[in-house]
Amino acid sequence: MQDERTPQEEPAPAGQGEEGLTLPELVIITGMSGAGRSTAANTLEDLGWFVVDNLPPALITTMVDLGARSQGNVARIAVVVDVRGRSFFDSLRESLADLAAMGVTRRIVFLEASDNALVRRFESVRRPHPLQGEGRIVDGIAAERDLLRELRGDADLVIDTSNLNVHELRAKMDAQFTSGDEPELRATVMSFGFKYGLPVDADHVMDVRFLPNPHWVPELRPYTGTSEEVSSYVMGQPGAKEFLDHYAELLNLIAAGYRREGKRYVTVAIGCTGGKHRSVAMAEKLARRLSDAGVETVVVHRDMGRE
Repeated sequence: MQDERTPQEEPAPAGQGEEGLTLPELVIITGMSGAGRSTAANTLEDLGWFVVDNLPPALITTMVDLGARSQGNVARIAVVVDVRGRSFFDSLRESLADLAAMGVTRRIVFLEASDNALVRRFESVRRPHPLQGEGRIVDGIAAERDLLRELRGDADLVIDTSNLNVHELRAKMDAQFTSGDEPELRATVMSFGFKYGLPVDADHVMDVRFLPNPHWVPELRPYTGTSEEVSSYVMGQPGAKEFLDHYAELLNLIAAGYRREGKRYVTVAIGCTGGKHRSVAMAEKLARRLSDAGVETVVVHRDMGRE
């Protein structure tokens, strides 16, 4: 059958709206109340983004359209969406579908924190949680987690701020968004200690406790996995190199899929008992492999120095 659409009816290419207008980039900042949404938004504003706080989700597409008509003056927009919107929040899913239909390049940044950290923060400022009503702060936190559960699963970038101060959060946002040319994929390789808990912002978690622990080697105990002594010891153990080879190959396969799906951020966590020796050494080696494969990679040693 012949296509009877007129040229005016042709769908706009990705990144362009009607009349050939260039659509702005969009970042949606959301997450738990008290987890640092304002700090994240302020960081993007300092980087030149046009930031709108507490924008009703139904107006996001309108904001994008206005940016497209600004003749390049508003090329990057960040909006903060949170439970203060209450009745508006339910319309976010519909807005995300509309953005996809428009061909908008959008990313969701989700700010996370543990219950204990959030309770401490609300108590320190002596403010109620927006969803606690007549209950306790923990009741509001639980209600908010339930409300945001699906959105968290759709997030492109999850940042756990439980152990971060304001300056550290800003540094994380800077690392993700300060760039002239946006890379196809950014990876964070994180070492951690299982005894301090799993990192909640990790997309993939691997356990290297199957390797002998340098902690029990007296001459290695004072060092960390960043030292050549510990690194050589860890990588010299049976199975260490094979693990690195196979896991790096698997991550390269996953990275290719992420690129096809438009996912720009991935956090890989490597754990040992205390997060000082084995996980640190393996994280350093893995990060080098990913970087050599063309993935922009940052290494974070979450628990090194806590002992």
